[in-house]
Amino acid sequence: MECREITEGSTTFTAPVQDETTQFPPGSAPVFYNTKMEFNRDMTVLLTKVVQPEDYLDAMAATGVRGLRIANEAKIPVTINDRDEQAVKIIKYNAEKLGGDISVTCDDANRLMCTARFDSIDLDPFGTPVPFLDAASRAAKHYLFVTATDTAPLCGAHFKAGCRRYFATPRNTEYHAEVGLRMMMGTMARELVKYDRGMKPILSFAKSHYFRSHVRVLGKVTAADETLAQIGFVMQCPKCLYRAEQKGGLFPKTHLCPHCGVETVPVGPLWMGPLQEKEVLAEMQTALADMQFGTKRQMEKMLTFLLAEPETCTYYDYHIISRNMKVSPPNMEELIASLNEAGYYTTRTHFCDTGIKTTAPLPLIEEEIRLWNAKNLQM
Repeated sequence: MECREITEGSTTFTAPVQDETTQFPPGSAPVFYNTKMEFNRDMTVLLTKVVQPEDYLDAMAATGVRGLRIANEAKIPVTINDRDEQAVKIIKYNAEKLGGDISVTCDDANRLMCTARFDSIDLDPFGTPVPFLDAASRAAKHYLFVTATDTAPLCGAHFKAGCRRYFATPRNTEYHAEVGLRMMMGTMARELVKYDRGMKPILSFAKSHYFRSHVRVLGKVTAADETLAQIGFVMQCPKCLYRAEQKGGLFPKTHLCPHCGVETVPVGPLWMGPLQEKEVLAEMQTALADMQFGTKRQMEKMLTFLLAEPETCTYYDYHIISRNMKVSPPNMEELIASLNEAGYYTTRTHFCDTGIKTTAPLPLIEEEIRLWNAKNLQM
């Protein structure tokens, strides 16, 4: 197996050579390594550096890069697991070369999590994390980190697959990126509450082809009840862009669009609670300055967005609103400023380049867009 040395963060490791001429280079190597997930790994390394779990399981490690970096850069004892023997050989080689408190196992991830417990567990599968959530929900003592790359089912583009995998109703709305993240997190929450456990999200985001959430696991019945109270639905009008939030139930209640008079369509169940623990994000921002990351600029930008975003459960794409109104989209900063001046907290969102997170109702957003057009586009 031909290999090459790669450096991520301050960690150098060996990975198999990929065929860069193929459509998906990571799939061409005998052991999987995806360069496009470096940002994902960077954010987790930074988070673990700040929260310092007692130990960490990289449950489906492939080359082991995530676990190796946690051990080397966050100085946390790690267990790195993969069921593929070729992968384990590479992991062991890298672990011996790197040193540190690293255990390597060759096991099925579910079997391992049914026989041992870990302070923090990281699920980063190829595709959906659903087959591993039950075992992880029991085995994680204090932290659970999850990635989902099956964005089409989560966002509603593959509707039936989303329903089957997540036992929820996705919708391909203009705010589908947030629906996908919250649908994945809703599934995490439902798996935890089965075992009288709750969760508190620390760091959650959507990026390109995946969703990522890091949560604290809370081992109390009261925490499970509080978590269940954060499950709910976005009620979307099928005719216009109106939507409403319903929290605190596994079944939606009938709701009519106040503009169209038609019955809204439920999207969910979703996690309707906060996505971030903003005190931790502020600590991450401070710690980032002295750490070495290949995606440092992207991380700075993401943390700035996440710290500023209001905890609403959807966002508005103001270009789509403008198109529906048959007017020109206003300057984004001017629109944000006008909504803030009107008393509605509004920011850009990491979910969408033309999206805004706002506490303002749809009619007021439309009115501000109309006023901007009247003021700036007069003939």
